[in-house]
Amino acid sequence: MAENRTSEYTEGVPCWVDVQLPDVEAGKRFYGGLFGWTFEDAEGGAVWARLDGAGVARLARKRDGRMPTVWTVYFATPDIGDLARRILAAGGQIVNAPVPVRDLGTAALAADPQGAVFGLWQAAAHPGFGVRHAPGTFAWAQLYTSDTGAANVFYGQLFNEALFGAGARPDFGRAPVTDVFAAGMPSQFVVHFRTGDVAAAVGAVLELGGRVQAPPFETSYGKVAVVTDNQGASFALLQR
Repeated sequence: MAENRTSEYTEGVPCWVDVQLPDVEAGKRFYGGLFGWTFEDAEGGAVWARLDGAGVARLARKRDGRMPTVWTVYFATPDIGDLARRILAAGGQIVNAPVPVRDLGTAALAADPQGAVFGLWQAAAHPGFGVRHAPGTFAWAQLYTSDTGAANVFYGQLFNEALFGAGARPDFGRAPVTDVFAAGMPSQFVVHFRTGDVAAAVGAVLELGGRVQAPPFETSYGKVAVVTDNQGASFALLQR
């Protein structure tokens, strides 16, 4: 079931995603063709991606060629400074310190003790996804990690209420990195977008110039395929 959100997300809930790309125009062609997204220009050569008018993602141009071509998931927080301090106390790192993003909110990048990078978002004018869980929108974030036990402890400390609280319906799971990637690959988040037919979506990815990293497989939360776009950014397709 799709979920529209107009208020802020509670702490620890995935509330936004963006991707850093060498070529935003090529990204628009790929994701517009795959998910039916439309695009609205933003500052710095970036674009807002929308589905039926609702915000679903942001495509940004890489400012430095040494940066990875990657999707990033952002977790909501009402106090980004406090969360950053708790991340450090739990053994994580702050990769980019909190910085205001115009009147939209405040963003930061962090890494867990195994090195997986994730975003933090303290909302102001931009609360996060306009819609999620619908086909073509965010549905899940899976952390593929070198140490699932340590990850459960780390994120359980940070986001206990969102993960384990009464009535919690988390969109965030943890699994061994070797479930999808080769041994020795770094721990990483994989953003999942919902699709009604994962096999057909994989075919569309290939037609649009992407590739398959893991063909469709069954998980506890649905049928998943891990793919890359036409510029090498990994993401997943989720049928549920």
